[in-house]
Amino acid sequence: MPRKKQFNEEEILKKAMELFWEKGFHATSIQNLVTCLGINRASLYDTFGGKEELFNKVFERYRKDGGDTIQSTFDKEKSVKAGFCRLFEDAIEKAQNDMAQKGCFVVNTTTELIPGDETIHKALRKNKENIESIFISQIKKGIENGEIDASKDAESIGHMLFALFSGLQVMAKVDPDPNKLRKLLKSGLSVLD
Repeated sequence: MPRKKQFNEEEILKKAMELFWEKGFHATSIQNLVTCLGINRASLYDTFGGKEELFNKVFERYRKDGGDTIQSTFDKEKSVKAGFCRLFEDAIEKAQNDMAQKGCFVVNTTTELIPGDETIHKALRKNKENIESIFISQIKKGIENGEIDASKDAESIGHMLFALFSGLQVMAKVDPDPNKLRKLLKSGLSVLD
């Protein structure tokens, strides 16, 4: 008769995400996971299939939650420009409060595992396409409501703002000075004027 799990799978996924986020995939050992998660190796393998499968599950959850958070940020703002400003300001604020300077889990994963891991590469492409789609949709909405000039190329700007969003999070790890980051933000978002 199978034994009942003695742990909360949601809590385990949250703890695993924090560990992978802080240490990276390669630097996180099975022993690190066992110690951090408070479960034995057998439970880890039985429930998640191993380190790589656990990482993929955690990464997919982070990616989905990140897209939902970005969309929610836009939904809460009165204007498209305010939505972009809030999104980038939130990223700067998060960087200021990140004492471990973990940065963005997606950006960290990109720099650590690409090229080489096709499963993660597909997930990263999907993430990029999802966020760019949100950005492009918002820019088109701004054009439609007259907030953004109709001559603007929504797709090109959406791609550029995704690159800025990712780059800002890398810069925040290197130099988290909020004044420098806000200057970068102001220059980048001027493309919407």
